[in-house]
Amino acid sequence: MKLVYVVLDGASDGFSVSARALELSHKPSIDSLASHCLCGLMHPVGPGVAPESDVAVLSLLGYEPDRYYTGRGPLEALGAGVHFSDGWLALRANFATVDPVSLRIVDRRVGRGLSSWEARELARALDGLKLGGGRAEASFKATISHRGVLVIRHLDHRLSAMISNTDPAYERRGFISIALPSYEPYVRKAEPLVDAFEARLSAELVNEFTVKAVEVLEEHPVNKARERSGKLKANAVLLRDAGDRRPPTEPIEERFGLKFTCIAEMPVEVGIARALGMKVAEVNVEEAKSRRELLELEARLTVRELEGSDAVYVHLKGPDEPGHDGDLEGKIKAIEDIDKYYFKTLLDKLNLEETLVIVTSDHSTPWSLKAHSEDPVPVMLSNPKLPEKKRSFNETECKQGTLGVIEAGYKLLPIAIKTMKTL
Repeated sequence: MKLVYVVLDGASDGFSVSARALELSHKPSIDSLASHCLCGLMHPVGPGVAPESDVAVLSLLGYEPDRYYTGRGPLEALGAGVHFSDGWLALRANFATVDPVSLRIVDRRVGRGLSSWEARELARALDGLKLGGGRAEASFKATISHRGVLVIRHLDHRLSAMISNTDPAYERRGFISIALPSYEPYVRKAEPLVDAFEARLSAELVNEFTVKAVEVLEEHPVNKARERSGKLKANAVLLRDAGDRRPPTEPIEERFGLKFTCIAEMPVEVGIARALGMKVAEVNVEEAKSRRELLELEARLTVRELEGSDAVYVHLKGPDEPGHDGDLEGKIKAIEDIDKYYFKTLLDKLNLEETLVIVTSDHSTPWSLKAHSEDPVPVMLSNPKLPEKKRSFNETECKQGTLGVIEAGYKLLPIAIKTMKTL
């Protein structure tokens, strides 16, 4: 018996809206799996938590965040191939558009219009910046579109992750950042969260980087060209989710007795997979000519990788971005594309009798909220031998499922493995 574990990034809308993308979308392939399943709802991290994808994915892969999560920054660095050692500082970065004098944020993501080529050129200007009187150095790498990762190392001192975010949209609570429903649109100064020299030094270095980044980026030729074309400048960097050490995880194969492969588009999921000792089948988003081509490739990769693995974890982007943009129709289309191009291709090639398929989300992103919410997400285990017969995979149908409400995502894989043993 094999396992295919598919996470639809931000596909759920929770229960605070009356119009939900999963319920309104035409998705015959996903819904066909619901005709023989076990289903329910699940809190990806825990009740009352509106998680980011990284901590949610770590939880969904069976690792308790309280024990294993050390911040998003180290995972981003690991996924992007940026050298990182314990005692250094790693942070998730967003290129943003700000007023260079007041640091008022015009757009946190440069209108989602920054190409990866432009981001790489801007990143080169930031990489190697000297900080702290020359005793510290910044390594900066652009990843996809407006996203990037920053690593700061100090020659004389260890650094501490116990600092606040400069991105005002996310608030640190321990190592976890929570998306805020509203915030003042200004770049924040990093503040130490504990009374310790290492935290104060880390906050000072992050704030120095923030100021220097605006100075460098404002006059950069890429931004001058964007300005002449009437486009938003990528003239600032917002930082969040600091970490100062790699996650202390036991390999997933030892934990669950299954050989895993991960198929993912984004560095943070790749970083998690590498941290857990999973084989990574990386997908180059930029090489795909269309979303259809990318999704069909990911489906073929799933089938291919399943031959040499016991389980394949697949993280599919798409629904989350229109959720953040308040675009219900865009979210519906993203789900329908996944159904038409990924799931149809997958199910045409998969031996369902010998496979357990999990479908769920890493968090809810209600289009009306334009942010992650604390709502539980629908979850479905599918195999022809399973007893539940649902018309569709969505929040309302799964709410009536026999799995009930799973209180934390790390409890899902043990349920799935127990189910596989009965099939």
